[in-house]
Amino acid sequence: MTLAGDLRHRGASGPKVSRRRFEADLVAGKYPPGRPPPGGVLTDTDAEVARLALEMVEAGLRAGSLAISRETVPACRACGHLTGTGDHPCRACGSTGTRARTGLHLVAEPAYGRPALDRPDIHADRHRQPDHLRRTVGDADRRLLLSRTRDHGIDLGPLGLDGLVLDPRAGLHATVLAAARRYRTDTAVMTVTENAARHIAAHGRPFREHEGTRLRYALHGRLPYGPSAGLKPLYEAYRATPGAKDGFHEWFLPLFSLRVKSATRPEQLPALFKYYMRARLARPAAVDAAVLESVRRSVRAGRTGWITDRRTLATVMAARATGRCRGAEAG
Repeated sequence: MTLAGDLRHRGASGPKVSRRRFEADLVAGKYPPGRPPPGGVLTDTDAEVARLALEMVEAGLRAGSLAISRETVPACRACGHLTGTGDHPCRACGSTGTRARTGLHLVAEPAYGRPALDRPDIHADRHRQPDHLRRTVGDADRRLLLSRTRDHGIDLGPLGLDGLVLDPRAGLHATVLAAARRYRTDTAVMTVTENAARHIAAHGRPFREHEGTRLRYALHGRLPYGPSAGLKPLYEAYRATPGAKDGFHEWFLPLFSLRVKSATRPEQLPALFKYYMRARLARPAAVDAAVLESVRRSVRAGRTGWITDRRTLATVMAARATGRCRGAEAG
């Protein structure tokens, strides 16, 4: 749970609901009504995530990569929220007064000479590794505070850190690994923008691997939100059904963002819709199993070139329509 979510919860109008219910409603609102994601929804409000997070913290404490130590940190004089360094108002209450607060905290110990984000942490083939991102994130050569003064989140009370929760940037990684454990897979891939990866990578470093399960980042570009007036004439020209339009916005565009890491602009949408519809109209009657297996190998290796190959994309669409792509609906 993020602080931004806490503030939205406080400012929400209408009948008050619990913070956990509020978070669940936010997640549900990202999906069409009556069409939850096939894999379900998991957040750091779930008990299995909290259990795994504490399990990982305890493993880190034993290994020496994490520590519980007495730290002096700046806190808001009015509400006690940790404000961090810098001259800015408290993000929780807006107050400008701070004081030094000393107490026990969970910290990540430095790993000198090691990058906070390395090549094995990125789900991409060797030709598309974002070396500039790894350089920006830098090395893991500083101690990081992993506990926060928050009302909501993964409670660190069982570790003797009463009133503190796990930093949500770390909790996010524990959530993904909990999903991997649920489905008994040894690799979990989290889709993030480069900016998000830059923000969470250092805090997530101690939480990217546990008991043989590894988390990797799949970088994607930003997509335009909301309706695009430029697409309406194309909807009519192609006689696009509601299913075709939903498939473009809910399936193809997110897929395309994995191929093109830069932002997709609204003026690009008409050309992308034409490409999508031409592939859709070219779906083969019989799915070529060899093509489908090649796509699966590409996905496992982090290769995305097949997305912009129309014949291959048409085969994947046909497989989705016949249910041969597990957990997907027809595009």
